[in-house]
Amino acid sequence: MILPKVLDPRLVTIRRGGSLTDIDHHLLALWAAACAEHVLPLFEAVRPDDPRPREALAAVRGWTRGEIKMMDARAAGGHAMGAARDLRGAARFAAYASGQAAVTAHVASHDLGAAAYAIKAVRAATTETSNSREAGRRECRWQRDQLPPAIRDLVLEDQQLRNELCWSVFDD
Repeated sequence: MILPKVLDPRLVTIRRGGSLTDIDHHLLALWAAACAEHVLPLFEAVRPDDPRPREALAAVRGWTRGEIKMMDARAAGGHAMGAARDLRGAARFAAYASGQAAVTAHVASHDLGAAAYAIKAVRAATTETSNSREAGRRECRWQRDQLPPAIRDLVLEDQQLRNELCWSVFDD
């Protein structure tokens, strides 16, 4: 569960009663896609012939350019998460990261799902617990370095608010 019961109005689009602009919504989606793509090789190493997670990332990027309808990006996200169902570990989390990135087109708050699952994927790919925590910290720092200035404070504050819902991966 990565979504709170009450959504932060800063992460709800203006047309739905919040204060999130379309531009910032697109930036959140692109950042989520970058986080997911960073760990996508962990999925593709296990399932090289399954294009669903990569297609989900292409769909959300297409949505940000106005080439894809939100419903199509959301559906692609569902298909990416379907690719994860019978997997375990890093490959599963990497596919979920792609799915979460794509459904950010529908609900902006899924951006942290993509980031959190990417961190979980990196941790799962590392065998020793101490190395796993350090790998998660490096991934979290890498993600934060990718944040566009326009949404940086929003995402960092949201990470603090929802860290517990996101398996406390943003402690890193």
